[in-house]
Amino acid sequence: MKLSHVIESQQFTLPMLTELFQRAEQMERIVRRGGTQDYNHKIMASLFYEPSTRTRFSFESAMLRLGGKVISTESASTFSSVSLGETLEDTIRVVDDYADVIVLRHNEVGGAQRAAAVSSVSVINAGEGKGGGQHPTQALLDLYTIYKELHKLDGLKVAMVGNLADGRTVRSLSYLLGKFERVKIYFVAPPSLQMKSDLLNHLSEHNVWYTLETDLKQVLPEVDVVYVTRIERERFTGTDADFLSLMRRYFFDQATMQLLPQRVIVMHPLPRSSEIDPDVDKDNRAAYFRQAQNGVVIRMALLTWVLES
Repeated sequence: MKLSHVIESQQFTLPMLTELFQRAEQMERIVRRGGTQDYNHKIMASLFYEPSTRTRFSFESAMLRLGGKVISTESASTFSSVSLGETLEDTIRVVDDYADVIVLRHNEVGGAQRAAAVSSVSVINAGEGKGGGQHPTQALLDLYTIYKELHKLDGLKVAMVGNLADGRTVRSLSYLLGKFERVKIYFVAPPSLQMKSDLLNHLSEHNVWYTLETDLKQVLPEVDVVYVTRIERERFTGTDADFLSLMRRYFFDQATMQLLPQRVIVMHPLPRSSEIDPDVDKDNRAAYFRQAQNGVVIRMALLTWVLES
């Protein structure tokens, strides 16, 4: 199967996910032996219009472990060409002469699709926009983490918790989960931060079970996976006292973990703020650092796939 660009979660079929996971397992073996030089003639352009630590470093580590080379910026929005009004399309037309693959984080929803439409090399969406954008490679590593930790994807019960209205990671993961049989998704958030209707309509059209909830403690005993996201103060319009009360309702500490069955894993796309107590890190069900580690092998797998297509 060919993979020209990585733009959105919806483009991945079940056979494609199977191939991706097989590639990722191969990449784990390559990483254990210290990497490879198979792609030493390839260059990856890391073009970030928004700051990033985990995603950018993960992609760059992935390319270096493959033996490739990296040209990079996380300040693309301050390029002199951009400040003078150059369009994304023109920037891509120039950068694709310098590299064999472009990893793009853009501040606008649809940026990756616009870039792919004019690029002569593969474009990988490393996150775009807010409240409607996607982060497909994060969702793919999230799904891989669930697969490795729980050894199943059909029949999952997953709680998405926090700021769901603006979360591109939960959107992208929901699209992927909806491809599997008997999946149930619990969207747990205050009403003002609930998942947007376009995603919910997509799930309904594909007969994916979901429910909208506000009570975290009621949901926790029912699920296999808890996916926690940040609730940023600036996204909440109430008073400081109201915000603190809200955070207490969605806060994960050792008492909250006691409500979870032993088989459950807790995930987070990171960085976290104050939604998970660091004491929870000691619990083996806290999978978020293992989740972050999986980012390198999934991105290695994606890079090899697009470079070979």
